Amino acid sequence: MPALTLDRRTALVLIDLQKGITSLPTIEPSDAIVANSARLAAAFRSRGLPVVLVRTAHSADGRDRLAPRTDAPAISIKRDADFSDLSPELGLGGNDIVITKRQWDAFFGTELDLQLRRREVTGVVLAGIATSMGVESTARQAFSLGYQIAFAMDATTDLIQTAHENSLRTIFPHIGQIAMTDAIIASLAVGG
Repeated sequence: MPALTLDRRTALVLIDLQKGITSLPTIEPSDAIVANSARLAAAFRSRGLPVVLVRTAHSADGRDRLAPRTDAPAISIKRDADFSDLSPELGLGGNDIVITKRQWDAFFGTELDLQLRRREVTGVVLAGIATSMGVESTARQAFSLGYQIAFAMDATTDLIQTAHENSLRTIFPHIGQIAMTDAIIASLAVGG
């Protein structure tokens, strides 16, 4: 595996680390995912690099949710009033960007690309829940938009083991680099 290389203008993009998602039965404990994500956020903030906190939310009547015909049933999620509240352990830096999405991909229908380009970002580190849904969908779009991508392997989890493994072993190596939180932080320390 090649050494991790991050662009000098790399942003951290954390996907769906919010109360309604972190409470789901993930394959890796969500507490560990959030803790590693918080470490990444602190490291990016300390270097003046953008931190993007992406959450999913829908209108009270749910009419802005996708409703495609699918062979697999939708995952049943209880949507309490605090469903979209970001995990408090992540903190919220004064320059953090909060993006609200209505589907898996954090780029589609949001201003994520605009906010990154205005900050001259050329690379993204992705992490969050779920690996095969929000993270992979966002990664595929980031790849199509020309961003250099790294994945924080120990800050990413899923609800389905085989889906998680497929993303990490089959998809992600073709569109970016995969590293552990410590390696990403170390790469930031040497200037990418």
